Amino acid sequence: MADALQPEAQEYALERDCTTLSRHVLQQLQSFSAEAQDLSALMNRIALAGKIIARRLSRAGLMEGVLGFTGDINVQGESVKKLDVYANDVFISVFKQSGLVCRLASEEMEKPYYIPENCPVGRYTLLYDPIDGSSNTDINMSLGSIFAIRQQEGNDTDDSASDLLRNGRKQIAAGYILYGPSTMLVYSIGKGVHSFTLDPSLGEFILSEENIQTPKHGSIYSVNEGNFWQWDESFREYIRYVHRSEGYTARYSGAMVGDIHRILIQGGVFLYPGTVEKPEGKIRLLYESAPLAFLIEQAGGRASTGTEEILDVVPEKLHQRTSLIIGSKDDVALVESFIQKQAAEQSEKMKRAQARVPQ
Repeated sequence: MADALQPEAQEYALERDCTTLSRHVLQQLQSFSAEAQDLSALMNRIALAGKIIARRLSRAGLMEGVLGFTGDINVQGESVKKLDVYANDVFISVFKQSGLVCRLASEEMEKPYYIPENCPVGRYTLLYDPIDGSSNTDINMSLGSIFAIRQQEGNDTDDSASDLLRNGRKQIAAGYILYGPSTMLVYSIGKGVHSFTLDPSLGEFILSEENIQTPKHGSIYSVNEGNFWQWDESFREYIRYVHRSEGYTARYSGAMVGDIHRILIQGGVFLYPGTVEKPEGKIRLLYESAPLAFLIEQAGGRASTGTEEILDVVPEKLHQRTSLIIGSKDDVALVESFIQKQAAEQSEKMKRAQARVPQ
């Protein structure tokens, strides 16, 4: 029989069990200022949205109107899952009641959703992907929600939302909710990365782990290799390299939040390069790439387009897409080295070709 916990260990376990998400945010900021209380309340509302979506998912196979497609096409030109619509509506409903945000921007909506009654006091914008990996909905695999918080700037009712066309370093908080065997919420307010697990008996997200650090190198590479022949040669060369090298393991679930969570904890790299059909990439900058980059950098990792840090990319439109290389520092740098090598070779070819042209 295992020994009973020592008093110090019991005290620590109890302290952790009593550390809720909203309390943790206040502890991180070491303040009860109005701004700290706003951030704590914002995270609490995000957690509420996660609880409602998790409840729906836990009964999805037993309820009508949850699984399958709606028949509509979203602003991204993609078929809309019924759960996408439901989850988007959940976030709107939760924040309508909050008085905290003036505006919500989602990859499911062409324009931001304004809450005029909140605008006089709610100086924040929530950007989110309500359901990441919705192709997994009907087969009972992991899904996620991604979110970021930005301070609102400019006109309260500016439909262009031009103040959102800033780089990812303007984010003041970001994170994701992972709907798996347990429901987890992982967040950062620029003071490290922390994970919480939903305790259904309490109805609260309880602290699981503080100050998560991504290993500098990991064995996992996560990419949809079905697109291999659609990629630039530099990415194909990287995949050939890992195929030839010992110690690499492929893991790809079709839900980016699940794949990123694995890499956050175990190290490695997640890739979503541009393709012949979509050379600019597929991952949405404001709703996916930038929030996840903010989080992974806080954990000691990196996120890149291959030529630029994701958090330095300035979007030209709300639904801009990017290619994405994200994960452990050493692994992201390795992928970039293949891109740099190809760029150098192409530059050298051009110089030779120009040298042969008669003046």
